[in-house]
Amino acid sequence: MSDFSAPCMWMRGGTSKGGYFLKDDLPADTAARDAFLLGMMGSPDPVQIDGMGGADPLTSKVAVVSKSTREGIDVDYLFLQVFVDQAIVTDAQNCGNILAGVGPFAIERGLVAATGDETRVAIFMENTGQVAVATVATPGGKVKYHGDAAIDGVPGRHAPVPLEFRDTAGSSCGALLPTGNAVDVVNGVAVTLIDNGMPCVVMKAADLGITGYEDRDWLDNATDLKAQIEAIRLIVGPMMNLGDVKDKSVPKMMLVAPPKHGGAVTVRSFIPHRAHATIGVLGAVSVATACLIAGSPAAEVAQVPEGQRKLLSVEHPTGEMSCVLEVDDSGEVVSAALLRTARKLMDGVVFG
Repeated sequence: MSDFSAPCMWMRGGTSKGGYFLKDDLPADTAARDAFLLGMMGSPDPVQIDGMGGADPLTSKVAVVSKSTREGIDVDYLFLQVFVDQAIVTDAQNCGNILAGVGPFAIERGLVAATGDETRVAIFMENTGQVAVATVATPGGKVKYHGDAAIDGVPGRHAPVPLEFRDTAGSSCGALLPTGNAVDVVNGVAVTLIDNGMPCVVMKAADLGITGYEDRDWLDNATDLKAQIEAIRLIVGPMMNLGDVKDKSVPKMMLVAPPKHGGAVTVRSFIPHRAHATIGVLGAVSVATACLIAGSPAAEVAQVPEGQRKLLSVEHPTGEMSCVLEVDDSGEVVSAALLRTARKLMDGVVFG
C-alpha cells in the first residue's frame, strides 16, 4: 500500500476490465509504480477486498497509455497484469481485450482528436512491439459506447470496436513457431508452440484425458489435470524463448477439441493456472492460426473454411470469438481482425 494517488478511468475492454492511466500520471520508477498498482488492486489477496480488483485475473488489469512519437502511430499502450493473490505486476504479455478500451480512452483524454462518425486509432503495443488499429464510434466528436454489437461473455449490446492486428507473428517468441516445428512432443503430449500475438501451447484435450467441453468450474477443480498442464508449461518456456516461466503469465495453455456449435474449433484456455471463462483476444488469434498449420493438433480437430479470407469461430465455455484471418497464396496468415466492445465505467482518482 502506498500514499500515491492518480487520475484513472475504469473501463471494460472486451471481456476484461481494469484501470486505464496516462503514463505521466504514474510513477516513473517501475518499483514505485508496481507498488501503487498492487495497492490499488488490493493484491495480494484472493478476494482483493482492500482494492479495486475483482478477485479474478480478468478484472485485475491495467493499461498505461501515452501519445506516441512513432511514425504513423497515435498512442503507445503498455499492458500490465496485476496478479490477484501474489505481489506481482508483469508486462510479459499483451491483452487484446483491454486493448479494446485504449482507443476510446485516448480520445476521452484528448490524445487523439475525433474525426467524424468514426475515428481510427493506431496503437503501438509496447509489450510485444505490435500495431493494432481500433475503429471507435465518435458521432458528434464524442465516444459512443452504446450500440448494437454483442460479444460473448458480456451482457447487452454496445458500440463495436473492430481491432485489426498487424505483424503479430512471433511478437513475444521471435517467430510464429519458435521451435520451427508444427508439432513438438512434451511429456508424451503432442503440442504446437505458437505465437501469433500471444504465446500459446495448443494441444488436444483428448490427449490429456478430457473431452474439451468441460465447464470452467470443473477445469479449475481438476487438480491432476492442472498439474499435468503446468509441467508441460514449465518445460516449453525455454523452448519458446520465454525463459523460466514459473512466475510468468505466459505461455497460455490451450486445450482444443472438435467444434460443437458450427464453429471452427472448441478451446479450453488456462491463463495459465486458472481456466478462462472465455478466451483472450490474441489467444484466439493464435489458436485460429494453429488450426491452419498442417499436421498440428488443432488442425486435426478443426473445421477450417476455404478461401484466402477465413472466418474462424473459436468456441469457448461461454460462447465464441470470431477471428477473421487472411492468408497469402502460400497459406501464411498476413492479417487478423476481431470485433470487441468497450465501456467507460468510472472516471476519477484512485488510491494505492
